[in-house]
Amino acid sequence: MKILVGIKRVIDFNVRVRVKPDGSGVDLDGAKMSINPFDEIALEEALRLREAGKASEVIVISIGPNACQQQLRTGLAMGADRAIQVDTEEKLQPLAAARVFLALVEKEQPGLVIVGKQAIDDDNSQTGQMLAALWNRPQATFASEVVLEDQVARVTREVDAGLETIEIDLPAVITTDLRLNEPRFVKLPDIMKAKRKPLEVIPLADLAITNDNKLTIDHYAPPASREKGIMVDSAEALVAELKNRGLL
Repeated sequence: MKILVGIKRVIDFNVRVRVKPDGSGVDLDGAKMSINPFDEIALEEALRLREAGKASEVIVISIGPNACQQQLRTGLAMGADRAIQVDTEEKLQPLAAARVFLALVEKEQPGLVIVGKQAIDDDNSQTGQMLAALWNRPQATFASEVVLEDQVARVTREVDAGLETIEIDLPAVITTDLRLNEPRFVKLPDIMKAKRKPLEVIPLADLAITNDNKLTIDHYAPPASREKGIMVDSAEALVAELKNRGLL
């Protein structure tokens, strides 16, 4: 069984994001770029399933310009068997990205697709669900545990009320949450081996995908600066100030 894993190139979560002075976008000059953390968890889970004998091949996929090959090579260094880059300079919104994944699903015929529950740059949490709808296959979102048995996946989901365990038939789409696993550390020998693993580049035009973006972003702005705190002399003054601010 093949497992397809989607990964996205994003600003590293440890980096302070800077907005361009003219508000036209995010300043990427000199910013460290990494695999989206939720996608890294998705890849780790796919590798563990393969190591447990539940899958024969793990394929990592990314959509973007040649710069995203760095993240694909990282995925190969983690242990993926091969990589596919859908080459485009355009920014695809979730529905267009789901259509790209569907085209690759039809090409590769995987038994399972695993993606992160959301990307930390746009926080949409939509691509996995849209792919399941387009593919007409079951989905399990926000997974914190995945167990495969024959052609069934038993998935524990993190929901508002706590944990929910469901069973879905394969093929299916699973989106991963933070507590599913802890991704492995990439070692230097693995990085060297990754350079010899296959990385296929497919132009977006070859997939006949229409990038009909429905959302237009006109302006970016950083969060408002946090107000400086005040000092009070007594508990009574603290209570009075809280009342003045409508907090009590």
